[in-house]
Amino acid sequence: MAPFLRHRYHLSLGETGVLISASLAGSVLSLVPWGFATDRFGERAVLLAGLGSCGGALVGAGFAHRFWLLLALLLAAGLLGASVQSASGRAVMAAFPAEQRGLALGIRQTAIPIAGFVVSLTLPHVARAGVGWGFVALGAACLAATAVGGLVISDVRPPAAASQEVSPLRDARLWRIALASALVVAPQMCVVGFTVLLLHDHRGLSAGRAAAVLAAVQLLGIAGRIGAGRWSDVARSRLGPLRLIALLEAAFVVACAAVLDAPLAVFLPLLVAAGVLAMSWNGLAFAAAIEAAGHRRSGVAIGLQQSVLNGFGAVYPGLFGALVGGTSWTWGFLAVAVLPVAGWSVLRGLPET
Repeated sequence: MAPFLRHRYHLSLGETGVLISASLAGSVLSLVPWGFATDRFGERAVLLAGLGSCGGALVGAGFAHRFWLLLALLLAAGLLGASVQSASGRAVMAAFPAEQRGLALGIRQTAIPIAGFVVSLTLPHVARAGVGWGFVALGAACLAATAVGGLVISDVRPPAAASQEVSPLRDARLWRIALASALVVAPQMCVVGFTVLLLHDHRGLSAGRAAAVLAAVQLLGIAGRIGAGRWSDVARSRLGPLRLIALLEAAFVVACAAVLDAPLAVFLPLLVAAGVLAMSWNGLAFAAAIEAAGHRRSGVAIGLQQSVLNGFGAVYPGLFGALVGGTSWTWGFLAVAVLPVAGWSVLRGLPET
């Protein structure tokens, strides 16, 4: 909705960027507190309170006529909507045994590419009727999700706490998983995030054709997340597949850098493969974090992992864009490829739960 926002509020590019990042910034601030609330009050109460309030904030944003009011409401939506991370993740952990949990969490993680694909096709048409209706539509979707969550989610009482139980915030293993996740996510934020600009500006594709490539990455990424989850169940390991995907991800990004100006028949398959790998691993890191923490502490563990991930993820695109602008796409890709290798290094030697 960025073009419509710029027109309605007469925004600069910088102000538009602030609005786009407002909800993400809000989630970074609130993920850990929502995790504590989930562990204390249960998944259902947190999802109903948080996601329902998020829907209300987004509906309110549809009627905001000033930039600062809109910014405050989007920040609030991020603060409140972050509740869904711990609540839904903890619910999935409780509902499925370990031998099915990777697949279940992989399916859960497909929500992001599915939503991105559907919204990219529908929301611009809604916003053309008035940008406020775009926010109302998003808010209505959150309210509908709240109603569904209230019907299908029920709290599962965790086992009694062990006397030697360590807080997730003081668990070195969880911090390593969170840091590794934040490093491995770099190609998703940069390579996938800049696919359309790269193909349009550097390779001369039309915006429509470039967007079609991105849509293919999103659709195959859905299969990748489900497949990686199932793989981890069969292998009885979350970290082993995650480490291998991190190395493959880096290798394909380097390959893309090497053939950046090659014929599209050579470059596009490598770019799509790199993008799919960059999107496929999220459920593995999510599962590793909550299984390391255990059911009782899983809400806080999810909040910690997602806070670190979102914090780094919010920084990567700006740094990548500046690097590409100052050097070239090739050097940008090569720099990004270093980060999942660093993530692999952080996970190396870390034992399974």
